[in-house]
Amino acid sequence: MERYATVVHEDPEGGFWAEVPALPGCYSQGETTDELMENVREAITGVLEVMNEQGKRPEANIQILDVAV
Repeated sequence: MERYATVVHEDPEGGFWAEVPALPGCYSQGETTDELMENVREAITGVLEVMNEQGKRPEANIQILDVAV
């Protein structure tokens, strides 16, 4: 099982959306965080399947930093 950093955003109009920086084009949304996590898992699986078919690999040099200003 691989883990992917996921950035979660609260949508001002309601619900949430997420992006997976290591997987370009991998986004999902949900009304609740639980629904979002289920949907983003499906999105990750789908993107990985397509990348595998194309002979591509996830970006390995992605880092998520918590920066205080």
